[in-house]
Amino acid sequence: MPTLQGSLPPELANNVVRLYRECLRRATFIGKQQHNTELVVGMVRQQFKKHMNETDPEKIQKLKDDAARGLINHMLFESEKLAGRKVSQRS
Repeated sequence: MPTLQGSLPPELANNVVRLYRECLRRATFIGKQQHNTELVVGMVRQQFKKHMNETDPEKIQKLKDDAARGLINHMLFESEKLAGRKVSQRS
């Protein structure tokens, strides 16, 4: 399965700590907009803590890809919103 590493800067895709920090930044941003920062940040922290002892490289890569996909989706959502385009809705 192809990974999303090509979509992100290498320093972010290869470094779990930086990926975690970027997820927290986005969660804080989303939380401030929705007035539930603690809940959104808590959800991100919970997911990272849940898998912090994972040792299987394939599983780690999948988790990193999932986190990166979430960041990319949020960035696309925000850019569409700023551009004034209708945000894509999937069923």
